[in-house]
Amino acid sequence: MTTLHPKLKEVTERIEARSKETRAAYLELIRGRKPDGFARQKLADGNLAHASAGCAVMDKTQLLGASWPNIGVITAYNDMLSAHAPYEHYPEILRDEARKVNATAQVAGGVPAMCDGVTQGQQGMELSLFSRDVIALASGVSLSHDMFDGALHLGICDKIVPGLMIAALRFGWLPHVFVPGGPMPSGLPNPEKQRIRQEYALGKVGRDALLKAESESYHSPGTCTFYGTANSNQMLMEVMGLHIPGAAFENPGTPLREALTRAAVRRVVELTVKRDYTPMGEMIDARSWVNAMVGLMATGGSTNHALHIPAMAAASGYQITLEDFEDVSAVTPLLCRIYPNGPADVNHFQAAGGMSFVMKELLEAGLLNGEAKGVMGPLSEHAKEPWLKDGELAFRKAPEKSGDLDIVRPASDPFQPEGGLRMLDGPLGRGVIKVSSVKPDRMVIEAPARVFDTQEALKEAFKNGELDRDVVAVVRFQGPAANGMPELHALSPALGALQDKGFRVALVTDGRMSGASGKIPAAIHVGPEAARGGALARVQDGDVIRLDAETGRLDIQVPEDEFNAREPAVYRPNILGQGLGREMFAAFRDNAGRPESGGSLFDFFMPAGG
Repeated sequence: MTTLHPKLKEVTERIEARSKETRAAYLELIRGRKPDGFARQKLADGNLAHASAGCAVMDKTQLLGASWPNIGVITAYNDMLSAHAPYEHYPEILRDEARKVNATAQVAGGVPAMCDGVTQGQQGMELSLFSRDVIALASGVSLSHDMFDGALHLGICDKIVPGLMIAALRFGWLPHVFVPGGPMPSGLPNPEKQRIRQEYALGKVGRDALLKAESESYHSPGTCTFYGTANSNQMLMEVMGLHIPGAAFENPGTPLREALTRAAVRRVVELTVKRDYTPMGEMIDARSWVNAMVGLMATGGSTNHALHIPAMAAASGYQITLEDFEDVSAVTPLLCRIYPNGPADVNHFQAAGGMSFVMKELLEAGLLNGEAKGVMGPLSEHAKEPWLKDGELAFRKAPEKSGDLDIVRPASDPFQPEGGLRMLDGPLGRGVIKVSSVKPDRMVIEAPARVFDTQEALKEAFKNGELDRDVVAVVRFQGPAANGMPELHALSPALGALQDKGFRVALVTDGRMSGASGKIPAAIHVGPEAARGGALARVQDGDVIRLDAETGRLDIQVPEDEFNAREPAVYRPNILGQGLGREMFAAFRDNAGRPESGGSLFDFFMPAGG
């Protein structure tokens, strides 16, 4: 097996050292729950009667007899999310396949699944990040019935997989397998959609043209086809070994998709107690989290995972820092150009070689740790391509060559030598920037600041022509403690239009951007956030800001004494801006962690009783 890159070995070792006590506490927790038989054997007769009352007779017999393993299904199905609409019929498929391998399956519970595409730029987006923690909580409630010997997780999109992962890890004495649904077929090319969005922002086309373009882009059941957070989630599940290999990007409704779904049932049953018992909490370790970061950098994935990876890792006792992301990015080549990093979508990527090719290249280059464990064994066993042989699921070697070098490249000839995400630091705070789709001549932007406290104010200034110049737009009070850290992707058409006019434009914010963003240089997740006294609260219109993605600096050209002496702006929430459920999340805003550690409600590193 290829030797792991020394820098990745170093990062893995320092995560393990940093997390020694918290990981030990986590392992003590899950090992204390290690089963010695099927879970429901611990329940009283009355408990078991309730749990089986609604089942089909054939399942009830086995549940009451406690002779077969029982698999809990956590589903994020709703038919408003195109990505999750295919899940409507999954439970019956899962139950049917479970019976074939002497097991039962029950839908343990459903979790909320909001669509960031629906709420983008709308008030509901203020609940988006916190929905991750709600999903984790709802999954925990579902699994707390303690009826289950393993779990299948049906989720794909932005906060849903991270929320499911957090819960799965907290029930880490069980085996877990994640079951995707696949991307919708390709529609209107993404660059054309982006062009029409910018023309609408400039007033060159009307709403009818915009709606037509959007509808032709998002047109059928399945995941959106650009490489945003949802598809980055699926990449992570592949490189962490939590999928049946190659499951991420097969379209819904195909025979291969159903075969992969049924294989997930068979595999989780095989991993239960009395068989090849493999608890997820021991399977996923520091090697897995470094692999996740490598996958993110190599594919140019979503910046949202600078939030989600630390939050998920914390649930397994590991502490991930921005320096870890920085060091992984420095040695990981960018192998993919998928929109917004290039014109191709994930269907084109899949056809050109997909995840099996990327994983093969990274493993052979010593950039993925093949000894990390997955549901099919060592991760080195996951770099395979699924296909149907005489109607049955089979696996073959990953493609030796890329089918399209404009979409995916070998590790020996990457698009760029470093990954798609970099850390920024300086007097304005620490944050991250996605560089995989930023043009080289835009990697350094220096311009006067224009400060906004809301994204609506920026849109209004753009509409009035006030931003037709070189500008660094500072949008503050957008962190978890202020308004829940909504995505600011709705600003992309305006900022993109300014850049296309030839102006040098950048964004600096304590908020976040969509996984589909990246064309505009954007310093995001800047912390400490302004609402908690961060430096962005002292920035004024006209201050010259320098964003240097090449050196990783975020500077302001104001004398330090003068800058520190300024009275910081105070966050004043709009009392009239409550409603739509936002007032129900006050406790989340008050207790959210720093963006650098995931912006989570949970603090798994607090000592017991602390």
